[in-house]
Amino acid sequence: MTAAEAAAAQANENIIEVKDLTVSFGDFKAVDGISFDVKKGEIFGFLGANGAGKTTTIRTLCGILNPARGSVRVDGRDVSSSTAVLKPLIGYMSQKFTLYRDLSIAENMAFAGSLYDMPPARAKARAAELFDFIKLRAPQDTVAGDLPGGVRQMVALCAALLHDPVLIFLDEPTAGAAPRTREDFWALIRALAARGKTIFVTTHYMDEAQYCAHIALMDRGRIIALASPRELKKTYNAQNLDEVFIKALGARGAEDER
Repeated sequence: MTAAEAAAAQANENIIEVKDLTVSFGDFKAVDGISFDVKKGEIFGFLGANGAGKTTTIRTLCGILNPARGSVRVDGRDVSSSTAVLKPLIGYMSQKFTLYRDLSIAENMAFAGSLYDMPPARAKARAAELFDFIKLRAPQDTVAGDLPGGVRQMVALCAALLHDPVLIFLDEPTAGAAPRTREDFWALIRALAARGKTIFVTTHYMDEAQYCAHIALMDRGRIIALASPRELKKTYNAQNLDEVFIKALGARGAEDER
């Protein structure tokens, strides 16, 4: 295999390729020259404190924000020039409940389907598949605002999956959820990955990050560490990822002082 063929084969394994990405708001660099790849079918964790640049990065990957510098490719396509083409490939769920609380479950799913020009019958059938996947017991005429918080998040996940995307962005999907709800939600995430979906997830819970194949640690717009959970613990001589996070931030602070 030639070098060019090897490079092409490696690129084919990646669903996300980010090179020297910088996103600015005026003089402020929210994302400052980061580079990373995400392989197809993996759970990729994007961790960092509030304001580290995680959500800005996700919005850029989805084509919502334009980079000041660098390149972003999703499924081999340049995001800045392929937003319409990429839309069917991407599912997005934010940390806040993004469905309409005054609509029923069924109405929310119908609306989500209309955003992707899905025929109503197909959207209804797909919603039924997803409700079976999450083991939804609530009647579909239940108003979304009346659902328990954990169930609402799972219904929101169904809305993000309705058009069957290959890449799913989950921005702190379990923030504020009870431990059992978080366990159930992550069981669904792992099941999705087992079906070949790529999951790009942000979380503040280090116990959840253990399920990721690779983790990028963000601080003040930069990636300060990128490896598997096991490799990170070895590098920082840490017992768990909480300790990794503390040591990585401490090392960054010491570096800034020099």
